[in-house]
Amino acid sequence: MRRFALAGLALVAGPVAAQTSNAKPAPAASITAADVAHRIGVIADDSMMGRDTPSPGLEATAKYVADQFRRFGLTPGGEDSTWFQRYPITRRQFDLARSRVVLESGGVNTVARLDQSARFLQGTVPEHAPRGPALLLGGALTPDAVAHMPLRDRMVLYVPDFSKPVDRTAAHVIQAIRLAAPKAVVVVANVDSLPYSQRIPRQSAARTSLDLKLVSPPVVEVGEYAVASALRSARLDLQQVRASTVPVMREVPGLGLSVELRDSVLLALTAPNTVGILEGSDPTLKHEYLIYSAHMDHIGITPGQPDSINNGADDDGSGTVGVIELAEAFSHAGARPKRSIVFLTVSGEEKGLWGSRYFSEHPTVPMRQIVADLNIDMIGRNWPDTIAAIGKEHSDLGRTLERVNRAHPELRMTAIDDIWPEERFYFRSDHYNFARKGVPILFFFNGVHPDYHQVTDSPDKINSEKEARILRLLFYLGQELGNAPQRPRWKPESYREIVEDAS
Repeated sequence: MRRFALAGLALVAGPVAAQTSNAKPAPAASITAADVAHRIGVIADDSMMGRDTPSPGLEATAKYVADQFRRFGLTPGGEDSTWFQRYPITRRQFDLARSRVVLESGGVNTVARLDQSARFLQGTVPEHAPRGPALLLGGALTPDAVAHMPLRDRMVLYVPDFSKPVDRTAAHVIQAIRLAAPKAVVVVANVDSLPYSQRIPRQSAARTSLDLKLVSPPVVEVGEYAVASALRSARLDLQQVRASTVPVMREVPGLGLSVELRDSVLLALTAPNTVGILEGSDPTLKHEYLIYSAHMDHIGITPGQPDSINNGADDDGSGTVGVIELAEAFSHAGARPKRSIVFLTVSGEEKGLWGSRYFSEHPTVPMRQIVADLNIDMIGRNWPDTIAAIGKEHSDLGRTLERVNRAHPELRMTAIDDIWPEERFYFRSDHYNFARKGVPILFFFNGVHPDYHQVTDSPDKINSEKEARILRLLFYLGQELGNAPQRPRWKPESYREIVEDAS
């Protein structure tokens, strides 16, 4: 594989040569195809080894971004006055034989072990086993009904009906129960013992995950057959509960619950987000922030083939370079807007939006003061004159973008609506973690291509001239948003759907 693209340099040789040695380009004109090609060549070079999270190549990429921010005169926006926000990643493993749900009734304990008749669904493994009297939930339960129930610090016994055709009602109800902050949730599954036993892991697989440092109630599912004696002793008729046409919430006298989970940390690592801030020029508005974001990680190495390095030039070398180019443009004299700008490159996107999720839960600037996130994920391929701006329909950012786009026909670039709604791209990149916190977003994306998540997503295939025009459009949009007297506003129906439903 060639290390980086030379073709992009030829596209701008004329304009660059025409400048005098003393001429300083206007801020937007500082974004050039040559710079884009060079920087993608650095970030998507084989030496970065695919930028997996975590990996030495990712660390080198984060340092490269920070060095660029420093060169432009930005202020470090990470933790402890550094360029970096580091988030914890843990590799953990359950001790299944010592992890169990216990139902106590009439002085008798009924045990459902995680290697026999129970399984962990989600949540945080608590340091001390939560226990207490059972609060029964079931019947025609909905998330809205759950939202009005006093569940905080209770031991919830939830009884859905898994015999019905597959739907997502139970999953949404469980989410609503968790958000009501109970101690723990035990879901009783009415599934026969043989098919249910096939769901139960006999060995504990190690799991690697983001540690958000947030406490979340554990949710454990048990087979009804395994705890039937305790349910009978407590005189519970679960069939009657499931058949109820109204929501059920009631105490179960004499039935106690405990959830005992044991796991160990096999490995504890951290991964970086890189954060640079350009302070705004207005004494008041500088306390509000516009974010440009992109993910600097990719999927690493695919062993067993001659070319095993997934360079991720488009995904998302193109976006990472975009954030760097925009930081450089805004650092030019006269480009600083009234509001401050955060230039953010996150990692862990390919693992499940880890870096942006951590930033959204532990922001280094006040979340309420972030007026918009412009997220850039894959802008170097496909159409030469078109870029999708996903999210236009959800806030007045869409109208602002259209106005800015019309004002700059020289860019020969049209921002269009999401043409793949069935793919739900709105929920699949880092902007979503800002949107769910109430920040209006636009997601700039050129769509996937045959090289997506393949070793063939290489720097030589990037159309750097096209990317430079997209970035100039994003520069002008940022100027508009950074200087506007009013913050961007959600459309009410979108706010209800995306923000209120998420929270």
